Amino acid sequence: MRGDLTQGPILKTLLLFSIPTLISNLLQTLNGTINSIWVGKLIGESALAATANVNIIMFLMMAAVFGFGMATTVRVGQAFGRRDIDAARVTFGSGVGFCTALSAIIGVAGWFLADKLLHLMATPEASRIEALDYLRVVFITMPFGSLSIMLSMGLRGVGDAKLPLYAMILTVAIDIAANPFLIRGIGPFPPLGITGSALSTALANFAGGALMLGWIYRRDLPLRLRGAELSYLRPRGEELRFIIAKGLPMGAQMLIVSSAGLVMVGLVNREGVATSAAYGASMQLWNYLQMPAFAIASAVSAMVAQNVGAGLHKRVSQITWRGMVLNEGVTLVLALVILFASRPLLHMFLLPGSPSVPIAEHMQPVVIWSYVLFGIMMILTGTMRAYGAVITPLVIMFLSMYPARIGFYFAAYGLIGSEALWWAYPFSAVLAVGMTVAVYLHGGWRKNAVRRGPPA
Repeated sequence: MRGDLTQGPILKTLLLFSIPTLISNLLQTLNGTINSIWVGKLIGESALAATANVNIIMFLMMAAVFGFGMATTVRVGQAFGRRDIDAARVTFGSGVGFCTALSAIIGVAGWFLADKLLHLMATPEASRIEALDYLRVVFITMPFGSLSIMLSMGLRGVGDAKLPLYAMILTVAIDIAANPFLIRGIGPFPPLGITGSALSTALANFAGGALMLGWIYRRDLPLRLRGAELSYLRPRGEELRFIIAKGLPMGAQMLIVSSAGLVMVGLVNREGVATSAAYGASMQLWNYLQMPAFAIASAVSAMVAQNVGAGLHKRVSQITWRGMVLNEGVTLVLALVILFASRPLLHMFLLPGSPSVPIAEHMQPVVIWSYVLFGIMMILTGTMRAYGAVITPLVIMFLSMYPARIGFYFAAYGLIGSEALWWAYPFSAVLAVGMTVAVYLHGGWRKNAVRRGPPA
């Protein structure tokens, strides 16, 4: 069966499934960077500041959609693994219907509340009008992005990582190309300014979603809904309860990580402009360093979900172990590249001779290993997530980000000064991995699995 992740060599399957997801993540990050360049160069710094304010709001809202999407992936994967295609379609339809309707409601409400949201964020007056125009368009076109996310997540649940990649390539190409046309009004397009940038993203998301939908129906892929199956788009009680109950904690993990990151930025800013610039440049490198872990953990979660559905629980530990070895090998190589080539890499963001360069070089060997360790946590969490265990990983993430990382900073700052910023990273990583390994080995979380397949 196409997309079957319950058979065949595990390592090869992981690689083939992870690489498209990794490329998709890289393209999405690149798209955001290039869009910021278009806005900054074609409109100005006030518009760039406006998009930064709007992106914070959008991340908070889309975190919930990502969480619901991951929960849908798990449920679809379990059903697909036990060869229950109709159950996979029911879950997929419920997830798509719920998230699309939810995003439409949020979009309409956001259109009217956008000005108040910007006021709550204390958006600078110089950027306020542009931010309002941008945010309203983003709100009202939010269903396109939600649909694209849910289609990608559902497809990965049935073992298809290539179609979401093709859709992402199309999305990024259209977004990058359409931005200057809609911003400046080139050719038949009227000049729309920052509104044009938001419309460009919406158009690109619509095109990516349309490609996936068209391909699903043309190839008659497992998730296609026809005739009476279209009623599955009306969320059903049991499926909706699972998606919400498991999706909210998954989305909350993203919010915890991002909020802790904002706190760290505030603490770094206290050390002055040079340290702040050094940290900002380093974050650009660290963002790419953690991408393999995201992709491989996603692949592990999809594979484990299918094997749980098939009742192949002994194969799960093999998937987890090989996923961990693969992730640690790739991440370790990237970490060594960043360490040994830190100066030329940092010079892509910082001017040669800048006082920020030695500060950034100093923090690399301290912080970078925390990302290698966190990769272990992500793989184990991906396995637990596929069994439906989401609360414990959420608690561990909270403890590692706040009492451990932020708490370490305040406890150690009086002793080692700004060094507490950098050493807080490995300290929190060691505790997070220790807690995750202890919970994983204990094994009680497996009781949350939906075991409808044959016994292991």
